[in-house]
Amino acid sequence: MLTVDRDNCVLYEVFDAWPNTVGSWDAGSGAVYDLNSHALRSAAGPAPTRPAAHPAGLVRYEEVAAGRIEHALRFTVPQTRRAYIWPARHYASSLTGAQYPPMGQRFRLKASFDISSFSPANQVILRALKEYGMFLADNGSAWFLSGAPDGRWNNDDLRQLRLRVHGSDFEAVDESG
Repeated sequence: MLTVDRDNCVLYEVFDAWPNTVGSWDAGSGAVYDLNSHALRSAAGPAPTRPAAHPAGLVRYEEVAAGRIEHALRFTVPQTRRAYIWPARHYASSLTGAQYPPMGQRFRLKASFDISSFSPANQVILRALKEYGMFLADNGSAWFLSGAPDGRWNNDDLRQLRLRVHGSDFEAVDESG
């Protein structure tokens, strides 16, 4: 679960969160990020109970409604490699094969991918994926973008992204330089 305190520019991220009987929440672990800082958390190796490898990048309804997302997005895949690259700070797998991406790997939607037949809202998301790309942030569903919960989303429309955009439509970005 991610919570942003916009007034104080602080991000709270918790893993394995659930409401308890008295109305507050319990969690397996958590992290706090000062969004005014460029500091990365310390590198940690494996992370069986730590929050996701990259905390930023949610798809936000307000940005889509305004017609522009100006940052990379976060996404998940079912299996990752026992490795991480900047900006990620840990891995979450025991798999070592090169066919599995490391946490933090950036992918960008290919410039040749035609977005003209998608809805205006989905075109905003797809333009961000072409310009900024997306970072592998956690294990989860295949090529799943993480969005901030909002009752204004049209889930039927968003489902078109899952049905019509595939992993082969992306290219890995080499950021080693």
